Amino acid sequence: MSGEEHPNTNIITLTRHVLSQQFQLGAQASGDLTLLLTAIQVTSKFIATNVRKARLINLIGLAGDTNVQGEEQKKLDVLSNDIMVNSLRASGKTAVLVSEELEEAIIIDEKHRGKYCVVFDPLDGSSNIDAGVNIGTIFGIYHIRPGSEGTIQDVLRPGSEMVAAGYTMYGSSANLVLTTGQGVNGYTLDAALGEFILTHPDIRIPPRGKIYSFNEGNAMYFHPPVNKYLESIKFPSTGKSPYSARYIGSMVADVHRTLLYGGIFGYPDDKKSKSGKLRLLYEAFPMAFLTEQAGGIATTGTKRILDIVPTTIHERCSVFLGSKDDVLDLKKFYDQESVKENGSA
Repeated sequence: MSGEEHPNTNIITLTRHVLSQQFQLGAQASGDLTLLLTAIQVTSKFIATNVRKARLINLIGLAGDTNVQGEEQKKLDVLSNDIMVNSLRASGKTAVLVSEELEEAIIIDEKHRGKYCVVFDPLDGSSNIDAGVNIGTIFGIYHIRPGSEGTIQDVLRPGSEMVAAGYTMYGSSANLVLTTGQGVNGYTLDAALGEFILTHPDIRIPPRGKIYSFNEGNAMYFHPPVNKYLESIKFPSTGKSPYSARYIGSMVADVHRTLLYGGIFGYPDDKKSKSGKLRLLYEAFPMAFLTEQAGGIATTGTKRILDIVPTTIHERCSVFLGSKDDVLDLKKFYDQESVKENGSA
């Protein structure tokens, strides 16, 4: 048999990996988080299957309604939201659910109530489905506050208090990227096994990259620090190469590339979108948590994203995240602007 390739029989599935991490944490880990993540995995598998079949089974057209963000809902958005809500409720581990697609938070009935709150965007980037571009599910998980039965206040907390966060990206493969506060790991759905397998252990963002990811079509609305920073990487000082531009327009896909290759992703607030476009609870917080756990930085330009205390569930914020050195370079332009403003005040 020598010389023949043997299949690897020591496969590390997502469930096995999270269980082993919880085991290392000792007595405080009850396994409830593993069961909750299993519900999210089931959702991801279901959505992955339907994304593949979307055009065939007529799930692409608009559902004739707009969600609370004023975006026209695609049929697959609605389906993904229903799948996720039902799966999380049935897990018996959740108390509060917040979805991008629903105006109000869902408070879980007593019979199905658990100790976690999940905030999520069930299908981010769905306007790209028709074009076959990668889309994804983003989620963040809080533990309810001590003594709480589950209220809106349990999710109106800084992102730094999340216990887990991640996203699943649906494209040529389904990739689930997760942190439970012990680094970042990536898993790929093995369709034959029906399991997410550990394929990207301990993801670390390079300290500096050479890719920037901004929608420069909005440059006329950008504030001066952003345009000055972009100018500095497109027309660098002698001897340096300019950065490459890569912007997919699907947050999951753009952040996924940034995590793996480094560089900077930015969706700033500007003169048109005064608070920015990305939602704090279920887009900015999970992605900021992942970025920091992978050794990067996530900022609004003036403050750490994970320190923000949300006042409403659909609040928006400015987002810059990625390689430490790149984000610090951008922050310098904001700091200079602040000095200038304070100096002239």
